[in-house]
Amino acid sequence: MINYDLLKRESENIGVNLGEYGADRFDTYAERLVRWNEHINLTAITEPDEIVIKHFIDSLYVCKFVDFEKGQTLADVGTGAGFPGLPILIAKPKLEVNFIDSSGKRINFINDVLSKIGIIAQTTHERAEDVGKMPEFREKYDYVTARAVAPLNILCEYCLPLVKEKGYFVSLKGSNGLEELESAKNAISVLGGELIKAESYELPNGDGRTIFVIKKISQTPTKYPRKPKKIDTCPL
Repeated sequence: MINYDLLKRESENIGVNLGEYGADRFDTYAERLVRWNEHINLTAITEPDEIVIKHFIDSLYVCKFVDFEKGQTLADVGTGAGFPGLPILIAKPKLEVNFIDSSGKRINFINDVLSKIGIIAQTTHERAEDVGKMPEFREKYDYVTARAVAPLNILCEYCLPLVKEKGYFVSLKGSNGLEELESAKNAISVLGGELIKAESYELPNGDGRTIFVIKKISQTPTKYPRKPKKIDTCPL
């Protein structure tokens, strides 16, 4: 389905080697994405080259800024159709990944793709604010990722409680992402984080993107994350 040459070329341009099985797994992923999208709303992007650039390469850019090691743990919060966590896992199959989403249908999709590509991972059908309070998840992950439309300060409250000390929260945003940084500085500090990197870049098609890498330097106070209504009405 997908253009293998495009995928391999652009992956290599950001330092990602897909190995023996990576390209085939991405092809299966794209095929399942398009098929499932006929029945549930996963993405507005269904053209093969756009899937490669706007979903797969967009997600893999995390690997350009983060050095993942074998056996490290990653939680992908609000994973939706699996971005960015599933492309990262395909490229780095030795990671231990948990895909978290409040939609059971989307979790079913992730499970379907995982079974088809032959990679084992955890999936969790829960709201992020609930997962952040659960002892089995709270402050247990080396990395937490999110490619979400919520403002950065709100994402921090959902995601930083899951990050272990000396771990990292990685947030992928659009071209105007840096505009969210000033209003997120208090949340980053209160929740035990420290901004390590805030960088803008362009995808191969010219679309602008921003990545934030936030290190967890101290435990998140137990009162966080709060209930969604409180987060929305009184953001940090």
